[in-house]
Amino acid sequence: MRRILVIGIGTGHPDHLTLEAVRAIGDAQVIFVPTKGEDKAELADVRRSMIAQHGAPDARLVDFAVPRRQTDGVGYRQGVDRWHAAIADIHEQLFLDHLADGETGAFLVWGDPMLYDSTLRILERVRDGGRVAFEVSVLPGITSIQLLAARHRIPINDIGQPVTITPARRLSDIFPETAQAAVVMLDGEEAFLAVEDEETEIFWGAYLGLPQEITIAGRLGAVRATIVAARAEARARHGWIMDIYLLRAPARELTAQR
Repeated sequence: MRRILVIGIGTGHPDHLTLEAVRAIGDAQVIFVPTKGEDKAELADVRRSMIAQHGAPDARLVDFAVPRRQTDGVGYRQGVDRWHAAIADIHEQLFLDHLADGETGAFLVWGDPMLYDSTLRILERVRDGGRVAFEVSVLPGITSIQLLAARHRIPINDIGQPVTITPARRLSDIFPETAQAAVVMLDGEEAFLAVEDEETEIFWGAYLGLPQEITIAGRLGAVRATIVAARAEARARHGWIMDIYLLRAPARELTAQR
């Protein structure tokens, strides 16, 4: 049976690979490398540099283009479902064409495969299709959340308090009414601009783990404009941006529950 390794590679810094990930890269006979156009070629280059350092000398690299998600004329979940279906079809053909029965293939996943990444869902679709059989092993990686906290030298949570992890499109539903601390991911619209309380703390980071890493922290009232300007300048310079931030609402008295 074919074997698929889903390897978390952290946020791009070569020193953030776990020893388990290094061994797994070396075990793979075929490594599938996603490409997302010239503007994000750097992401594929980071993967290739890790493979060059840790991969087996005879490992075969197979590039594949990732289709763009349709956003016009469809709802969010429907668009994602169609997108995943298209990628699953590509994966299925990759396995049939490039991975023989008994061989080990690998995907190097940015950050951690279990946190806002769809590789495992897509592989499940491929397996459910029934045309190609394989088993999956998952190797966790360092997340952007961990690196964000490390760069700002802060704990993610306050003492005894929960933290919510949310995509930016859901931020206004939960913060600060039901979540006093929120880690915000996948923010293409600068959702923090809608937070009204200027005393809210923000710990922001972009390109974490890469040479162009940027971090900014402070009260929203003081650094909001600085983050917007830094974000725009970085996107214009590099053609893409990946960022993440932690929001903390000002402490408030909690009413005792009977």
